[in-house]
Amino acid sequence: MKDHLFAFVPLSPAFVVALVLTVAMARPAVALLTRLKARQVIRQEGPQSHLAKAGTPSMGGLFFLLASILACVPFIPAAPELIAALVVVAGFALVGFIDDFLSILKKHNKGLSARQKLLAQVGLGSVFAGALASFQHAPWVWVPVAHTRLDLGWAYWPFLVLVMVAATNAVNLTDGLDGLAATTSAIALAGLAALTLRWSDPALHPGLLALPLAFAGGCVGFLWVNAHPAQVFMGDTGSLGLGAAMVAIAAIGHLELYLLPVGLVFVGEALSVMIQVSYFKATGGKRIFRMSPLHHHFELGGLKETKVVARFGLVGLLAAVIAAAWL
Repeated sequence: MKDHLFAFVPLSPAFVVALVLTVAMARPAVALLTRLKARQVIRQEGPQSHLAKAGTPSMGGLFFLLASILACVPFIPAAPELIAALVVVAGFALVGFIDDFLSILKKHNKGLSARQKLLAQVGLGSVFAGALASFQHAPWVWVPVAHTRLDLGWAYWPFLVLVMVAATNAVNLTDGLDGLAATTSAIALAGLAALTLRWSDPALHPGLLALPLAFAGGCVGFLWVNAHPAQVFMGDTGSLGLGAAMVAIAAIGHLELYLLPVGLVFVGEALSVMIQVSYFKATGGKRIFRMSPLHHHFELGGLKETKVVARFGLVGLLAAVIAAAWL
């Protein structure tokens, strides 16, 4: 483990470059988004305290994802898997951008329909899976705790698409409080970097490690303007792109199952929505949570927004450390 920690030192420039680029781009980007009136439309059925955030610029994912991708370039070899990962991140960010743009245009918090967004996610996930298959990517995954390889054969490819869709939606659901998605994503990406050191092909270490470190740096830099009170939101542009980045990195390192513990906060957020909706339909209108996703449940329970973010971040950190060190 000591050697693993020291291995981060020569790769930390990817993190630092992304962070610095994001902070440098933040002020002009926020000013541009404000001038273009790319303002967030607040969900009326959400917490009433959030209505005061109406008018805050959105689509901040544009600049921190761009900074993260640019930061990767000097530190990754021209490996087709790594290039495919960056392309799928850009693809999901584009879907998010279209969704954000339509929401702003309609002055409503719904852009693309759920069906349109799902079809786009499945399509992009399938393209990424097909690309990996063409690169002779082996269809197996590491199993946490057991530390064995599970060969899924042909089932690996639909499994990968399912993971891509689930993870991007989970990160999207988590993006509901100032700094929450950026904080938890930075932690999960750092956990993926540590897991990559333990389990992935050493020949891919330099490039594969640069990806999570660069995107983690972009998330930390984004907090410069996204921490409470947020000057800009990442929007679906950022959250879908981040979810795709995590899955692409995990897939290249055969770490898909590790996304469950590393992304424990995202899993909890997504499950809370599924449980709430199922229970509501089954009982004719009753609820388990005050509001879903889960962060709103605690917020409506009296916790300040900053405290919810801090506690979710702590849970995410503990989960990532346990996953990286012991699972």
